[in-house]
Amino acid sequence: MGKIKKFIKIAAIVFTVLVIVGMAVQIYLLRGTPGRELHRNEYRQDTTYTSTPTILVPGWGGNTVTYNKLINYYQDHHYAQKTLTIWVTPWGSIHTDGTLNPKEKNPMIQVLFDWNYDSTFHPQVQQLIRVLTYLQTTYHLKRVNIIAHSYGGTEFMHAFMDSPQLRNNLQLHKVIFLGVPVEESLAARLRYRYHLIKHSHDANFIRLRKQMKQWQPNYHLYIYNLMGTRRHSKRTDGEVPLIESEMLKSLLKGHPTITYHQHIYRNTSHSQLHDRTKILNYIAKQLW
Repeated sequence: MGKIKKFIKIAAIVFTVLVIVGMAVQIYLLRGTPGRELHRNEYRQDTTYTSTPTILVPGWGGNTVTYNKLINYYQDHHYAQKTLTIWVTPWGSIHTDGTLNPKEKNPMIQVLFDWNYDSTFHPQVQQLIRVLTYLQTTYHLKRVNIIAHSYGGTEFMHAFMDSPQLRNNLQLHKVIFLGVPVEESLAARLRYRYHLIKHSHDANFIRLRKQMKQWQPNYHLYIYNLMGTRRHSKRTDGEVPLIESEMLKSLLKGHPTITYHQHIYRNTSHSQLHDRTKILNYIAKQLW
């Protein structure tokens, strides 16, 4: 009996230590990337500076690391400035650091989920609705840019389409998708054809398609769909097959006010889509 009690005590101590270490790691990963003020004398001649914010949405398991290089690169090269971090809990509570000021040009907003390791992306859809609604109502936003990686883009599409308030009050200016899965039932080997839309068994995609048919924005929107392929893997970036992202094009047919661009970066992994300098420069050119 004494050995059992000793074992239980040791196990409890080990478990407690692991929990504490896990919490410490999570807190570190959710610290947020520091912002640096962009001064007028640093403005670039090849860049347009406006008060339209760019919201950065990470994917499944994404955290500060996801956009750390992107934010620092744009700040170092005076394209933009990180002015606000917004954290959202699994139950939808909002915590922020920083603010949005119309005088601050090309502001970036870093979104961080306190927990985004669920088996599906649906919990983050509701959390993202809460975040976007908070930003729209608190700062009276009329127009935003979006950069979304992986499931972050999937979550954004469903969040925006699921919320009449967002669709009616928040205009999307430029949306950058990085390796975003849109349709997940088709075989990875398939090459994109519009008719594949009829063969989808993805309930989320089918629902999104119905919503998109009913949505006709009365303003011009630019969508950039950036994908990657691994070396020796012509149809996937290692995590998201091209077809899963390419099916986004099918959803936009019949939307005359939406301009769609897509680009495939060879020898680029899923995580490199938000890190490669070549891609960061392309994004900056399209946004600003």
